[in-house]
Amino acid sequence: MQYKANSPTDYINQLPDERQEPMKKLRKVINDNLPSGFEECINYGMIGYVVPHSIYPDGYHCSPELPLPFMSIASQKNFIAVYHMGVYANEKLLKWFTSEYPKHCKYKLDMGKSCVRFKKIEDIPYELIAELSRKMTAQQWIDLYESHVKTT
Repeated sequence: MQYKANSPTDYINQLPDERQEPMKKLRKVINDNLPSGFEECINYGMIGYVVPHSIYPDGYHCSPELPLPFMSIASQKNFIAVYHMGVYANEKLLKWFTSEYPKHCKYKLDMGKSCVRFKKIEDIPYELIAELSRKMTAQQWIDLYESHVKTT
């Protein structure tokens, strides 16, 4: 679902009541654990965590006027999603995440390329998301992005 929000707080305030607390908690977990160099914003209609132009002036190759995206959280129609581009671009990180997930959540992992879907919002593995948030610095993401993702 797309929300017309101007800030992360505005985004959360537009959500149904049952989604607000899990999204607030996810937001806090990410903000408390993400290394310095990332910036929180609204990006692609979601709460996003990006490498700002002040650190990476080239921006996102698909839309250089946008900062380099890294993580996002969103309330979709049937689930809450955490998007993490590092999991998509780094096989070692993906393997770590998929092996750790069952230790933190009793439900089967529902995952796309960079998207982890939580249909049972009462069972979001916040500690695992905190650890995942700490796993990559902004510079490590830039280096990985430039070597594997960015097209020339």
